Amino acid sequence: MHVEAIELNPARNVTLTAYLQPTDGEFRRVVRRPAVLVLPGGGYTMCSDREADPVALAYLKAGFQAFVLRYSVGEHAVWPNPLDDYEQAMALIRLQAEIWGVYPDKIAVVGFSAGGHLAGVAATSAHERPNAAVLGYAALGGCGTPANTGAPAVTPAIDDLTPPCFVFASVSDTLVPVQNSIEFIGALANAGISFESHLYAFAPHGFSTAEPALEDSAGMCSRVPRWVDDSVAWLADVFGAFEDGGLGEPRCPRWSTADAAPTLSLDCTIGRVMSVPAARESLRSVPQLARLMEAAPTGAGADAGLAARVSLRTILRYAGVPSDEVERIGRELAEIELGH
Repeated sequence: MHVEAIELNPARNVTLTAYLQPTDGEFRRVVRRPAVLVLPGGGYTMCSDREADPVALAYLKAGFQAFVLRYSVGEHAVWPNPLDDYEQAMALIRLQAEIWGVYPDKIAVVGFSAGGHLAGVAATSAHERPNAAVLGYAALGGCGTPANTGAPAVTPAIDDLTPPCFVFASVSDTLVPVQNSIEFIGALANAGISFESHLYAFAPHGFSTAEPALEDSAGMCSRVPRWVDDSVAWLADVFGAFEDGGLGEPRCPRWSTADAAPTLSLDCTIGRVMSVPAARESLRSVPQLARLMEAAPTGAGADAGLAARVSLRTILRYAGVPSDEVERIGRELAEIELGH
């Protein structure tokens, strides 16, 4: 493993540490690696050592390249300095992707507490958006610490460009209440953004990877340490898992349902498809659907009935539509422009 320490802003003591593994030789299944950019917590007054290298090492073990950003804190934490630091770090990683053996479109930001706030802002508002976000007991409702009173709230900024998110927190956290995470994942669900969440029954704030050297296991439930392995498995679903010749195809879509995606597809519900006049007209050319077209509702949602919540792909299969015709319909649907 090769370690590089890079000064991004000496005046504000901002550094990026790169932990880089080989992508050749004995690593015959690795062409490039996905990466994580770790943002430690610390209330914007410091960057926690507990949430820096130990986290990077956990992802290195899983095959990632790992980067730790020590962003602007203390007197330098006035917004948007921390966000500017993130933008600079992510831009550099993508610029150096070939040299550092990184997939530039498979980089996750991993943030804790105040670092989770910064990671959340990066996921919802940054120019250099991450491709996924892992948010640990994150201050997603806004921090407002004395050092950083200009920090914005994250949840209201969720938009169509927000990447898939993995959110974990403790219900018993008194420093950053769990409502931060609950409101955030509720907003993700409303926006149709894919996510996974783990809200543990009890654990102290700042448990990091929950290794015994970092936290007393008596103060947290036994499931807490599993977030690391769960997040690694989730990222494999989002980015693709290691296989011969590189990474396989992603299994987890960016959108929580096909209906939430900005384009139509065969996996949309029949109710969603029928709610778009151009798509409805396109399906009239399929003889097997003639009877369905007469009875099908024109709107999506619960009021349209159970049948309207079945995917178009399933309807076409049961209607006996030939596979080449199904593929043609899928292509036509993808080309239909949807109004916003």
